[in-house]
Amino acid sequence: MEKKKIMIVDDDARNIFALKATLKAKGFECISCSAATEALDILRTDAPVDAVLIDMMMPEMDGYEAIPLIKDLDNRHSVPVIAVTAQAMVGDREKCLDAGANDYISKPIDVDKLLKILNGI
Repeated sequence: MEKKKIMIVDDDARNIFALKATLKAKGFECISCSAATEALDILRTDAPVDAVLIDMMMPEMDGYEAIPLIKDLDNRHSVPVIAVTAQAMVGDREKCLDAGANDYISKPIDVDKLLKILNGI
């Protein structure tokens, strides 16, 4: 079985490092971007990406702005986008889903919950 390729989009290198290490240990391939604009540039290509984990609070372009742009890409309509946020307040999950996210996970990330989401794609 081919490994699923996960794109991690986060402006904090520590978060990228931790997520990559965790996901690689669980058999996923990872690519990472420190900005949503960089992620969009990659997603406009034919690079294989099975899911996108995107931080919702980033400078320049946040996840709320980036998710609809990702979903509008002709070659990425069906790619699951999982919102990742430290803003675990009432209504944040709904706000992320309203922006077009397929699922939502809060920081600190519950690895078992994340794996359940990713194994479902």
